[in-house]
Amino acid sequence: MATRTPPAETKNPLPTMRLPHISMEQWRCLIAVVEAGGYARAAEALHKSQSSVTYAVQKLESTLQVKAFEIQGRKARLTSVGEMLYRRARLLLEEADAIERAAGRASAGWEAEISIAVEILFPTWLMFQCLDRFGKESPQTRIEWFETVLDGTPEALRTGKVDLAITGIVPPGLPAEQLMTVRGSAVAHPDHELHKLGRPVEYRDLRKHRHIIVRDSSAKRDKKALTLDVARRWTVSNMATSIGAVSRGYGFSWLPEDKIRTELQKGELKLLPMREMNQRTQSLYLAFADRDGAGPGALRLAQIIKEEVKSACLAAGHELRDVAPR
Repeated sequence: MATRTPPAETKNPLPTMRLPHISMEQWRCLIAVVEAGGYARAAEALHKSQSSVTYAVQKLESTLQVKAFEIQGRKARLTSVGEMLYRRARLLLEEADAIERAAGRASAGWEAEISIAVEILFPTWLMFQCLDRFGKESPQTRIEWFETVLDGTPEALRTGKVDLAITGIVPPGLPAEQLMTVRGSAVAHPDHELHKLGRPVEYRDLRKHRHIIVRDSSAKRDKKALTLDVARRWTVSNMATSIGAVSRGYGFSWLPEDKIRTELQKGELKLLPMREMNQRTQSLYLAFADRDGAGPGALRLAQIIKEEVKSACLAAGHELRDVAPR
């Protein structure tokens, strides 16, 4: 009589993983309804029928045995459970997207395109130098350079709009390396009334004159978060416009010394004799949106930026400070 050989014991079996009951598409529909403000707009944003979006959300609620929305008047509003689901779903989809992007970069070698957000305080000539050096090593890689201001830089990191950034504000939870410190000085045209006071300029003097500032490029910028309480103000979208306005006598501003070296030498701008705080300093940092998922090209560009900044700072006689103009 034949004997049956018992099956060999399996060593180190894989852990049993519980399969999710809710699909990524259902979570996506829930998020769209919340962010679009209703089923009709969510369907339009997702390029789906309203009935399919409604069914996806209702199926999610039925499977989990919860109510994500409640009707108040003619509007559907999130319940407390719905708010929790929305927050967790956002994290889930962001992580899934990050995994896919990381896998794509790993399989493709050097990236076809790298996006970087650069705070406008960073010297433009130095960024050109970094990108030119990188281009010689990887000429096939396209670069998308976003010139950002204040909260616009960390926002680009948080939303995954860019791979890396040079920022003055580091988003919580993201590691960053300090690159350098830039200096800004209070300036106005030599014929501006602030230069005719015959004494040191005080903050109360500034309130009587027009302040030229560059707009925060963040989508959710706080219009009240201004550096100086003045009656008159022009808010512009880029540094070149700000410099042009101040150089023509339309107001005063604090501007990065590296950006106005030529205007100072030509006599189009003159440092204001402030009684205090004539200079302001801002540390700039290098940060990745996802360090673990960064491709080899982004990693190499970051290394080049660090090397070029260090070299420029040392050439100017500073250690992680402002750099000499070019």
